[in-house]
Amino acid sequence: MANVVTTQSVTLEIESIFNSNRVTDLQRFLKKRQCLNFSNMIFEYMFHIIQTSGIIITTIAAGYNEKYLVWVGAGISSLASLVKVFESSNNAMLKKLLNDIKAIKAGTYVDEGSLVDDGKVAEPPAPRVAVAQAVKKIQGPSPEVTSRPAV
Repeated sequence: MANVVTTQSVTLEIESIFNSNRVTDLQRFLKKRQCLNFSNMIFEYMFHIIQTSGIIITTIAAGYNEKYLVWVGAGISSLASLVKVFESSNNAMLKKLLNDIKAIKAGTYVDEGSLVDDGKVAEPPAPRVAVAQAVKKIQGPSPEVTSRPAV
């Protein structure tokens, strides 16, 4: 009888730990989403300001035939593209967090981050074979193969 009571108390304790973990994860996810949303708003404004300044600099430089400033404008426009990449990366994280929040709400959440092994077996890298074949093509056939026996 004591064993049944101990098993039930252990089960209740484990369930309590899991519930506490879900609540902690939910709070952490909501804080992360808030931070990512705020940074995305900043990235959005930065992108438009940087891109517009790059276009203006490039246009003025082209008008005055200043080749150096044309490249500065192009570089600034590239910086704007980099800011857009950061924003896109944040959007991907936001979607993942939203899916985790929905899973917590539905009761199907499993605490597995991207660092957890998902059990997939990695395939051997195919480029090694392709590189070896390309090297053989570049080097050409070896002399032993191309020589014909005398008739």
